[in-house]
Amino acid sequence: MRRFPRYGTGFGNPANAAMAAVTVFALCSGAWLLRNGAETHAPPQPSATQARAGLDGRADERPAVPALPPSPPHRIRIPAIRVSAPLTGLGLTKTGSLDVPPAADENLAGWYEAGTTPGERGTAIVAGHVDNADGPAVFYDLGALAKGSTIEVDRRDGGVAVFTVDAVEVYAAKDFPDEKVYGAARRPELRVITCGGGYSRGTGYQGNVVVFAHLTGSR
Repeated sequence: MRRFPRYGTGFGNPANAAMAAVTVFALCSGAWLLRNGAETHAPPQPSATQARAGLDGRADERPAVPALPPSPPHRIRIPAIRVSAPLTGLGLTKTGSLDVPPAADENLAGWYEAGTTPGERGTAIVAGHVDNADGPAVFYDLGALAKGSTIEVDRRDGGVAVFTVDAVEVYAAKDFPDEKVYGAARRPELRVITCGGGYSRGTGYQGNVVVFAHLTGSR
């Protein structure tokens, strides 16, 4: 597996302004593309029109709705791309990298359970495979998501955190903007991440697709 970008663990906590960097591994091997041909089976990639607007690419951090109290999530739904997947907690491996969901379960995503829970103030992280050796996985169509789409996260407290997509962007691994993606936020935000950015038979996926979203409701 390739190395994924680094991110900080001090999400949503003003006392932890200095982020501790950890290494995250890629969520896909590309074995399915290698076997079937990347030209005809490559997952969709976001267009330039789905990138964040504004001169500096930063979000409008005004809260849309009040933050929710902490509560672990257990399911993510993205109706526009027909995703309804259970969430498993992800921790760190012995080498300090973020663990990944089991590749054999194509409809399973994970969330970084030592960080912000989706809906509370800060930046919550959800990650999942784009494919596995048998075919497309949970976030295969993530690059086709459009701004304004809805993401719903079911929480263990019985509530649902509702997010609106602000942008869908793709980054080459060598140019991944750690602070933009993983930096602390003053409002409840969500990042959904998978592999993307083109595919090489020699090295696998060349980057990552990242969805930026913020909390706009709950029920």
